[in-house]
Amino acid sequence: MDVIKYQPSGVCSREIEIKIDKDVIKSVKFTGGCHGNLQGVSRLTEGMRVDDVIERLSGIKCGFKGTSCPDQFAKALKEYKERREK
Repeated sequence: MDVIKYQPSGVCSREIEIKIDKDVIKSVKFTGGCHGNLQGVSRLTEGMRVDDVIERLSGIKCGFKGTSCPDQFAKALKEYKERREK
């Protein structure tokens, strides 16, 4: 199982911890941010394939920000995939 600790930027959450096993999201924990909404995002994505989460969450914006916590989650997964492919 791989564990990712990602430091998001431009959003309220301070860290995203993602556990992945065989390309499937096992758990997601956001530190900081909108607690209820991020618990929902975490639970909805558990059991999903990495590529499916990236596709669904990339590009989501929060208010006037150019990004969001879900978008940062997708960015963390993209970086994870890039590292694995090397």
